[in-house]
Amino acid sequence: MTEPFERCIANGGVVLFPSDTVYGLACSPEDPEAIARLYELKRRPPAKASAVMFFDLEAALVAVTHLGSRAQTALQALMPGGVTVLLPNPEHCFPLASGADPDTLGLRVVSVPVLSGVRVPVMQSSANLAGDADARRLEEVPELLRAGVDLVIDGGELPGRASTVVDLRRYEQGGIDAVRVLRQGAVSDADVAAALDPAFHFNPDTYGDMIRADLPGFDVFQDTTVAATGREARRILELGTGTGETAKRLLERHAQAELVGIDESPAMLSGARRVLPADRSRLLAQRLQDPLPPGPFDLVVSVLCVHHLDGDEKADLFRRVRTCLAAGGRFVLGDVVIPLDPAAAVTELTPGYDKPDSVADQLVWLRGAGFSAEVTWQRGDLAVIVADLP
Repeated sequence: MTEPFERCIANGGVVLFPSDTVYGLACSPEDPEAIARLYELKRRPPAKASAVMFFDLEAALVAVTHLGSRAQTALQALMPGGVTVLLPNPEHCFPLASGADPDTLGLRVVSVPVLSGVRVPVMQSSANLAGDADARRLEEVPELLRAGVDLVIDGGELPGRASTVVDLRRYEQGGIDAVRVLRQGAVSDADVAAALDPAFHFNPDTYGDMIRADLPGFDVFQDTTVAATGREARRILELGTGTGETAKRLLERHAQAELVGIDESPAMLSGARRVLPADRSRLLAQRLQDPLPPGPFDLVVSVLCVHHLDGDEKADLFRRVRTCLAAGGRFVLGDVVIPLDPAAAVTELTPGYDKPDSVADQLVWLRGAGFSAEVTWQRGDLAVIVADLP
């Protein structure tokens, strides 16, 4: 049905089609006459916004390249699926679909087998009269709508629960705390939260067992990274403190040091506070992309955290680490990398959340930031990189 669907949309038609939740109506988001007709069929007020729907995630991401990296990652985590997201729309993309609020764009990405391969976006609304119940079967769609559209596609019985509406307009700046679920629907609040911020939902009480099960050499890796920190440091910055596994080792090795640790998960930091000495540690809830705590620090360390950043964000972080280190300071990075041999990539990764890069790329970014950098240890897809200021 891909070709008839796309042809009908291109010719200004209105289609009655199955989504992944309920039956819907679709037309071109850039055809004012088709939009007016769809609204008239539904008896929907013209000022009300409708979501723009894609049948392919890649096509959707191309259409919203104005979004920041965090919001782009959120879309990859949530979609395709039974979610409609509200996004900031400063460039006023698809203005005819935005109704009275051109600064907001509603977006859906669905996976519908009968329409697999559709590449054109559509403006969509549920196939019911405004205010009536959603239709899970074709025969539940009002006869007025079935007779008034140009193409009818029967997808059988659907789940029957409308999409969950999630407000991500402030997510780029505010993270998980800025997310609002505006309508309960096909995807639960808990699943939305877990998709948007996997680290936020790690359980600090079980994290140690989980990471050791995933990485059998976890303790050797930790000890190797801490050993690479070298001479005694007095002030340490840790990026991605988690439950305090690395911080505890650092404070034991550097007996006179005070540590500042950052992590974006308050829950994980609460676990770290239980194991770290309060008089020697200060823990802050913030992202790696945020401004780093003021230096100077003798030592900056990160273990299994920086790989959550994309390449540009890693390079930017390395430049910012450079500015907060004291003269002669050291940055030690122990993390997941892309190995030369693909068979050596054994660490389980979460798509859209884990973004490892090669050792070679990271050495280039570190040296470009002003460091003298080298790999001091590598096993499979884990590596320890030491970067010193001249």
